[in-house]
Amino acid sequence: MKALTKAEEQIMQILWDLKEGYVKEVLDKMDDPKPAYNTVSTFIRILETKGFVKHRPIGKSHQYYPIVTKDEYRSFSIRRLLSGYFGGSFTKMASFFAKEENLDAKEIERIMEEVKKDVK
Repeated sequence: MKALTKAEEQIMQILWDLKEGYVKEVLDKMDDPKPAYNTVSTFIRILETKGFVKHRPIGKSHQYYPIVTKDEYRSFSIRRLLSGYFGGSFTKMASFFAKEENLDAKEIERIMEEVKKDVK
């Protein structure tokens, strides 16, 4: 799987929410100032080339839909972050975020309880 640019990821977030959509529907969901229609169309075609999106022809238009799930990309992104910035150590990453967010012992314990529930 390839990493996405910020613009590509923004479009994927919209497509994940929509489940399927036309370029105009994606554009309508974007914040102002909105890019040009052709710009969004180009990015969606790039996403298709990268294997994140497919389309079905409907009349003279194309309806796009994601083929990579949000969870799949999230997992890829976290693994990439983990290996690139924390030497593959989840402990180092968790410690960094605990310090960065000024988590107290009670909050860390609550996180550990959530992890234990998910692992079972």
